[in-house]
Amino acid sequence: MTRRLIRAAVLTAGAAATAVGGYAGLVGGALPVDIGLGRRVRRLGPRTVDIRAPRELVFEVIAQPYLGRATRATREKVRVLERGADMVLAAHTTPLHGGRFTAVTVETVRFTRPRRVDFRLVRGPVPYVVETFTLTERETGTRLVYQGEMGTDLWAVGAWWGAGVARRWEQTVAASLTTLGVEAERRAGPP
Repeated sequence: MTRRLIRAAVLTAGAAATAVGGYAGLVGGALPVDIGLGRRVRRLGPRTVDIRAPRELVFEVIAQPYLGRATRATREKVRVLERGADMVLAAHTTPLHGGRFTAVTVETVRFTRPRRVDFRLVRGPVPYVVETFTLTERETGTRLVYQGEMGTDLWAVGAWWGAGVARRWEQTVAASLTTLGVEAERRAGPP
């Protein structure tokens, strides 16, 4: 009887460790599920933000961590791995669950000055993400429109996983848009 309990406890602990390790691998992008079977694609956004700052300045605020000198705060979140004239390969870090887990994505970021920034996922918790920040000049400043799409594999299981990832992904984007709007308006000065 005691051996059975010990064996059951060991198996349960092993299953729990495997589940936690699998989750950490998926979230961290080290264990991507990209098999192309049962691919489902969902929209991200759109999200529109009006910023009281010139379009060129808003573009500069977006591009600075990638093309310019990153602040200490952005260096903790964005690490440029490779830089070209109009495109970078960058690792993005997002703490999850109170910092117990860290999501790491690697993305290409392409810049079309001053009207567009495109992101394409290379490695992350899902096999496919493309996103666009489109900047339009307006009388009162700049309109930034965020939109994209996210794809997951494995039919309903992937769709379930993607729903959770998309929810957190869009929260992270919303926080980034708020931060860049505040920074662009600060740099632009009083209206």
